[in-house]
Amino acid sequence: MRRKLDILSFALYDAGETILSALVYSTFFPLFITKYIDTKMYSVFYGSAFLMSFIVALHLGKLADSRGIRKHFFALFSLLTALFCALLTLLTNMPWIALFVYSLMAISHQQALVFYNSMLLSFEKRGIASGLGVSVGYISSAFTLLFLAKEMHIPKVFLYASLLFVLLSTPALFFLKNPPYREKVSLREVFKDKKFMLAIISILSLTEVANTLIAMMGIYLKKVYGLEDENIYKVIGLSALGGVMGGVLFGKLSDKIQAHKLFPMGFFLWSFFLIILYFAPKGAILPVGFLAGLSLAHLWTTSRLFIMEKFPQTQVSVRLSFLSLTERIASTTGLFTWSLFLYITGDDYRLSALFMLVFPTMGYVVFRSVKFKGES
Repeated sequence: MRRKLDILSFALYDAGETILSALVYSTFFPLFITKYIDTKMYSVFYGSAFLMSFIVALHLGKLADSRGIRKHFFALFSLLTALFCALLTLLTNMPWIALFVYSLMAISHQQALVFYNSMLLSFEKRGIASGLGVSVGYISSAFTLLFLAKEMHIPKVFLYASLLFVLLSTPALFFLKNPPYREKVSLREVFKDKKFMLAIISILSLTEVANTLIAMMGIYLKKVYGLEDENIYKVIGLSALGGVMGGVLFGKLSDKIQAHKLFPMGFFLWSFFLIILYFAPKGAILPVGFLAGLSLAHLWTTSRLFIMEKFPQTQVSVRLSFLSLTERIASTTGLFTWSLFLYITGDDYRLSALFMLVFPTMGYVVFRSVKFKGES
């Protein structure tokens, strides 16, 4: 019974975090702030917040790993995230102050996610916990965009998002156990760990494709297939279904055969998806959307478990800081590369998407170059 309660608490936190991201980070705050502040300036602030977040996460992760206080930081930064989000409700007439508070919220949120992922160490069945979290996250995202977003308005959306996040994160703050592992961590030694850095690069190669897909799929479907918004939503909806099913599937498989053995499948999943996408006629695009969701679920479910299985669990907070960084880097470099491919191909969207094969291909080569203990 306690094990099920822990898994449910972990999944509910993912639901709250996803709702917060969908309402605030992806939708309402960018639309609000760019009415008053130049988009480029907003991008600089937002990007700087994530860079600062990584630096902070490294040092706090080192402290948490050395003293075994991961849950303390998890709770602290979860509550700070909710507080800063609620404060935005009062600051819509002061855009520059709102942007500063939003940056603090983004930094706190990233710290909370690093320590949230480290909570997986306390689970006996980490795979199903990770996978169910991904699945519930997909359901929450779809529910938010379909039903909540259209009913929300600035400034109260920030208060409502904060309250929903607190409500859904509270079980995790109460019931999840603090992982007992501890070790004095040397950041210098982590940076010098060649196997770890190559593993992070291999994860980054898949995250590049994943984040580009998330950002550009709607535009791709409209440009290549001429789909109307209603049909685009259907494809994205089926993608979400693939994500829900994939989270459970890959979570269970991670427990059975270990995530580090399952993770390399992602290089082939994403390569297969990009090839199928290139050849897929309009009538076959729905199954392709399902495959996209399946591939995303595989990446989000297995990558964090892979890091935990193959590298010291006593250093998990520091190591997971790098995993968080890959998502931020990929959001920039993936879209930059996509734009470059469009320029080279003369706006040939199909061919540009196919060229993204370079990422999983290079990632697989890098991954195979890493020789872990016990492997030939």
